[in-house]
Amino acid sequence: MPKFLIEREIPGAGKLSGEQLQQISQKSCGVLRSMGPQIQWVQSYVTDDKIYCVYIAPDEKAVREHAAQGGFPANRVSEIKTLIDPTTAE
Repeated sequence: MPKFLIEREIPGAGKLSGEQLQQISQKSCGVLRSMGPQIQWVQSYVTDDKIYCVYIAPDEKAVREHAAQGGFPANRVSEIKTLIDPTTAE
């Protein structure tokens, strides 16, 4: 199943409180439950003005549908082709 990186432009994202992030996470998980097991949220990275999310999904359409149902921006959706890390250099 493909993995996707979603770039969400959310001004002030880095200043969101733990409670606000929890509410966003709960909303996302609720939408995921309604969409079924074919789409999964792996993790997210919060920066000053963006949140980058990694999802496993059958296609980009499913990722964008999740964003639409949850009311989340999905400014850029990119399929992850491969993963590299320091062990790649060995």
